[in-house]
Amino acid sequence: MKYAWIDEYLLQKPAVTKDLKQEWNWVRYMIGGKMFAAVLLDWSGVPYYINLKLEPAEGELMRQQWPDIVPGYYSNKQHWNSIKPDGDVPDELMKAMLDKSYELVLKGFSKKKREEILSC
Repeated sequence: MKYAWIDEYLLQKPAVTKDLKQEWNWVRYMIGGKMFAAVLLDWSGVPYYINLKLEPAEGELMRQQWPDIVPGYYSNKQHWNSIKPDGDVPDELMKAMLDKSYELVLKGFSKKKREEILSC
């Protein structure tokens, strides 16, 4: 996978947890119990997509600009996007999209819950 740095990058964010959803074989990155990114693995452990959340208009724009970004695999295709792990999306763009996904999910919590999550 081109983005070998993804695990370290996401786990350094405040309050992020990681698990393996065994039924799907997805490594999920979560904040406050809600997923904001996932590395989708085939049954031999090789990544085939990285899922992340974007505002619908931004996701559509990214899909038009980058052939390696497609509507979310097994996800809400309006909000979720899948990126090919060995594609041409630059590292800096991938980091920016992961940051936006994290912020989107975090902003979905009430102010009180956000403060609670970030204080842990």
